[in-house]
Amino acid sequence: MIDSSAIWIKNPLSIAADDASGGIVVREGRIIDLIESGKTPTAEAEIFDASEHVVLPGLINAHHHFYQTLTRSCDHGLNKGLFDWLKSLYPIWAQLEPEMLSLASKLAVAELLLSGCTLSSDHHYLFPSGMEEAIGIQVAAGEELGIRLMITRGSMSLGSEEGGLPPQSVVQSEEAILLDSEQAINRFHQAGKGSMCQIALAPCSPFSVSRDLMRSTAELARRHDVRLHTHLAETKDETHFCLDRFGLRPLDYLESCDWIGDDVWLAHGIDFNADEIIRLGQYGISICHCPTSNMMLGSGFCPVSELEEAGVAVGLGVDGSASNDCSNLAQEMRQAWLLGRLHSGPDSMTHSDAIRLATEGSAACLGRKELGKIEVGARADLSLYRLDELRFSGAENPLAAIVQSGVSRADRVMIEGEWRVSSGEIIGIDLEQLRHQHDRAAKKLMSKYYLS
Repeated sequence: MIDSSAIWIKNPLSIAADDASGGIVVREGRIIDLIESGKTPTAEAEIFDASEHVVLPGLINAHHHFYQTLTRSCDHGLNKGLFDWLKSLYPIWAQLEPEMLSLASKLAVAELLLSGCTLSSDHHYLFPSGMEEAIGIQVAAGEELGIRLMITRGSMSLGSEEGGLPPQSVVQSEEAILLDSEQAINRFHQAGKGSMCQIALAPCSPFSVSRDLMRSTAELARRHDVRLHTHLAETKDETHFCLDRFGLRPLDYLESCDWIGDDVWLAHGIDFNADEIIRLGQYGISICHCPTSNMMLGSGFCPVSELEEAGVAVGLGVDGSASNDCSNLAQEMRQAWLLGRLHSGPDSMTHSDAIRLATEGSAACLGRKELGKIEVGARADLSLYRLDELRFSGAENPLAAIVQSGVSRADRVMIEGEWRVSSGEIIGIDLEQLRHQHDRAAKKLMSKYYLS
C-alpha cells in the first residue's frame, strides 16, 4: 500500500549527497531514507520522477535587507562606496510605509524562492515613524509565501547628531529598541527543529548604535536564547570609524561589547587581519559572505579560505537589493565561486565549496544545523534544478554545471516536505500582480522623498 504522506524523489540526474543516487524519501517534513542506485524504499511512497533534476539541499540566505528591493539602481546611490551610499539612501528609506515594506518583503521572498532558497534571514533595522509593526509585516509575508524566515530585529540609535552615520529621522531611543526587541521575540520566535520563523537581535553596525545598546542587546538575546547579528569589518572606513571613536579595531570593539560566542554571526567580514581571523575561529563566530554586494560597493574581499582554515563557519548572503539589485542566491553561489578563485587561486574554491557555503555554511550561521544537508533526519528542504537551457548543453558534471554555468531558477522547491515551487512557479502567488504592486510602491517611495 502506498503511503500518501511519503514522497520518493526518485533517480535524480544528480544529487548533493553520498549514497543517494536512487533518490530520497521524505515524510512529515523530514528526510527518512536515502536510496542507493538500483534500490527501492522499504515502504511504498508516492513517486516524483527526478531523472531530469539536480537535487540540492534548500539554499539558505544568511543576510538580506528586504526593504531595499524598493531602491534598486537608484540614481542617488550609483558609483559610491558604503558610507556615501548609505548617506544618499537613508533619507529615501526614511519615507518607508507599512504597505511598501509588505510588498518589498513579498517580492524579495519570491525571488529567493525561485532561486531555490528555503530559509532566509532578513536584517531589518529601519523603523521611522509609522513602522512600528515592521517585524510583524515581514513575518506575515514569509507565512504567505511559505518560506522559513530568520527575522533579525535590527536597530539604529546613534544618529548624525551623536557622531553616527544615519540621520536622526531613522534612529530610535535605546529604550524603545529593547522593548520592541523583547516583544518581537515573545510574539514571533519559534524555538526548536523545524521551526518556520525565528527572531534574532541585530544592532545595525558600529557606526549606527552605541556600545551600551550593543551590550544591552547581547544580554537580552542571551536571556531569551536567540542569536545575535550585525555588520562588521565591512570596509576600511568602518575600521577607521571604530579606531577614531572607540580606540579599537572592529573585532576588539565587538569583544568589548560582550559579543563573543557561537551565537553570533557577522555580515561581510572583509577587513580582518590574520590574528583576528584566528580569534574568530576560537570564539566560534560565523561570517556571512556577500560577494556581489562587496564587489558592487567596492568594499573588498572576504577571506573565505583563510576563515574556514581557522575553523570559522562561512555562509552566503545576497545582502540588500540596493547593493546587489537582485535576490538570487543561486547566482550568488557562482559569484562566491569566481571571487574565491580570483582571491585565493583555482584550487581554493570548488563548485562543491560554493554549494556548501549556501547550504551547510549558512545553516551554521543561523544556528539551524538540521537544515542545509541531505541526510536521514534532516528537514525536507530541497531545491531541484533542470539543466535544459542552452548554457548547460554539453555539461558532463551536473553539480558543477549548477555553479559554473550559473543556474538561476529552480524548477521545484520543497520546504518542510511541502512543494512551494512547481514547474518554476510559486504555488498560489500571482507574480505579475506582485511585480506591478511592488513597482508602484517603489515609485511612491521616491515621490515621497522628492516631496519631503
